[in-house]
Amino acid sequence: MRAEAAIGIGETWKEALDEARARMPMLAEGAAVDLALLFASDAFGDGLADLVKAVREASGGAVLIGCSGQGVIGPAREVEDRAAIALQVFSLPGAALRPVRLSPAGLQSGSGWQQDLAGVREDVNAFLTFVDPYSVDGERLLRDLSDCLEGVPLVGGLASGSANRQRTYLFLNDDVFTDGAVGLGLGGAYAVRTVVSQGCEPIGETWTITGAHGNVIETIGMRPALDVLIETFKALPAEMQERARRNLLVGLAMNEYRDEFRRGDFLVRNLLGIDQQSGAIAVGALPRVGQTLQFQVRDPDAADEDLRQLLARTKSELGGQAPVGALLCSCNGRGAGLFGVPDHDAKVLDDLIGPVPVAGFFCNGEIGPVDGKNFLHGFTASVALILPTAAP
Repeated sequence: MRAEAAIGIGETWKEALDEARARMPMLAEGAAVDLALLFASDAFGDGLADLVKAVREASGGAVLIGCSGQGVIGPAREVEDRAAIALQVFSLPGAALRPVRLSPAGLQSGSGWQQDLAGVREDVNAFLTFVDPYSVDGERLLRDLSDCLEGVPLVGGLASGSANRQRTYLFLNDDVFTDGAVGLGLGGAYAVRTVVSQGCEPIGETWTITGAHGNVIETIGMRPALDVLIETFKALPAEMQERARRNLLVGLAMNEYRDEFRRGDFLVRNLLGIDQQSGAIAVGALPRVGQTLQFQVRDPDAADEDLRQLLARTKSELGGQAPVGALLCSCNGRGAGLFGVPDHDAKVLDDLIGPVPVAGFFCNGEIGPVDGKNFLHGFTASVALILPTAAP
């Protein structure tokens, strides 16, 4: 049981791969590799097919999955502004690895890929997936996958690249695709522990939704929703009011059967609009009567604090168990543009979980579970810690 990861930067994919390989003794030693995760800048374009084949050869034909990214992530490092790759290799004795290609036609029909997933259901503890955002409805895909793989956490993201080109690339074994989705069922002796940091700080108290239809919340605690929102805002200290002025969101509890709500217990969605006359508010979700609500603030400070708290809690709950490796899918709205410094999410993961081989990319949308239900998120950091199911 072993893993290594590295970033490589270069004007060509070969230069980038050579740099990454030089930092990975497993490849130099010819060690047994069962799984490779590969994330690459779309600047390499048509060369990505050759890159994928070269990685497959270097890894001895290991199962390979990944995609293009606007930026790539490696151990304690993020590269957003240069052509680069992030490569991670695993030796996973006893693993069940079930790769699958989900075609656009099958996804649109809702049944064309059910047979492909039939084999994935067997002995699967988690499902990694990377999706082309231009050919697939990500929300529908997650619903269908969650129905088909009931109870299985889905982790990954929507592939990204240059907005001008509006094309992304998906990698699966020897193939490169520009549409659909790719996935990998992970099972056997391994599972994942997920951390989804939505980058928010709860404000005010928790409330119960008492009137709602569609995406509109009419009343909270039997009062106009807007009145409760204004009251919550005015009760904040002046400094927090300034932070919340342009960054106010709504958190909807995913499980009502809790004595106390904490970070990570809410699905965070945008506040889309208000109706001054009726006092209703519109949100980017479908709230329900009886659901618990708490307003949230998202900004660099909140995003940093949220990620640190969730990772620290996870570290404590693992009780000394060390992950074999990690996948980090971070929103392309985070990175240096949000935090003002490079490498934020990768360094926080390294600091709080401990030095762990990690690879990932900057996404057009992040996939991860909140309170046991799978969702497509924005502005989040979605982490999958790969762990043995039994202590060695």
